Amino acid sequence: MKLPLYWVDAFTDKPFHGNPAGVVPLERWLPDEVMQRIAFENGLAETAFFVRTASARFHLRWFTPAVEVDLCGHATLATAFTLFHPLQQAGDLLTFDSRSGPLTVSRKSDLLELDFPSRPAEPATPPETLLRALGAAPVTVAKTKTSWLCVYAGAADVLALRPDHALLGQVTPGRMIVTAPGDDCDFVSRFFAPDAGIPEDPVTGSAHTTLIPYWSQRLGHTKLRARQVSARGGELFCELRGNRVGIAGHAVLYLHGEIEI
Repeated sequence: MKLPLYWVDAFTDKPFHGNPAGVVPLERWLPDEVMQRIAFENGLAETAFFVRTASARFHLRWFTPAVEVDLCGHATLATAFTLFHPLQQAGDLLTFDSRSGPLTVSRKSDLLELDFPSRPAEPATPPETLLRALGAAPVTVAKTKTSWLCVYAGAADVLALRPDHALLGQVTPGRMIVTAPGDDCDFVSRFFAPDAGIPEDPVTGSAHTTLIPYWSQRLGHTKLRARQVSARGGELFCELRGNRVGIAGHAVLYLHGEIEI
C-alpha cells in the first residue's frame, strides 16, 4: 500500500522553522495501530490523518510518536495548508470534525486561522516536583485538565529554563506551558509534554487555547501577537472570541513523498 505524505512546517513562513507536522490524506481509516506506527516512524511531534466526509468537511485525527491526542494546533494548520495548496481545495473555509468537536480553518490572505475552543487555566498550587524540574520558580501558576501554566517575569526567564525532563515526567498533569511578557510581542512561551512523548514542542497551537485567555485578561485586549521561543521558533497571531480563540499563522511545505507499508 502506498500513502501520500506531506511534511509541513507550521507557524512559520520559512523552512526549518516553526513546528513540522506530517499530513497523511486517507480514503478510509487505517487501523489505529498502523497510524500509530506511522507516527512513530515519522518521528515528528504530530502526524495528522484525515478522511473527507463532505465537500469541505473532514474527519481529522492526530498522533504523536507515542499516543493519539485530543487537540493539535500546528498539525491542523499543516493539514489545512496541504488541502488549500498541494491538494487545491476550493474555497476559503475548512471544517474538521475531531475529538475536540468541530474545528474550522479560514484562509485569510497569506494566513491560515484556526478557530479552537478556549481552555482557561485556574489558579493552582504547583507540586514541588514541578518547581524542581523547571529549575526556576514561576511568579504565578495555574492549571487546566491537561496542563500547568507557569508564568515568569520576563522573556529572558523563559529562554533560560533548562528543565530536568526526567523529573518533569513524574508530574501530573504531564504537560507544561511556560510563559512571560514578550519584548517585541505580547507574550512568549515554551511547551513541554513528557506525557505525550515530546520533551519540548517547537510551536504549540493547542497551548494557546490557554495562553490567549490568560494574556487577554492580563493585558486588557483581545488581539495578541505571540512567539514560541523554542530552538526552531514560531509566530502566532491570536484573538480571544468569548469561549473560542482564533490562532493564525503561516506554513510552508518541506517535503512531499510516499509511505510504503
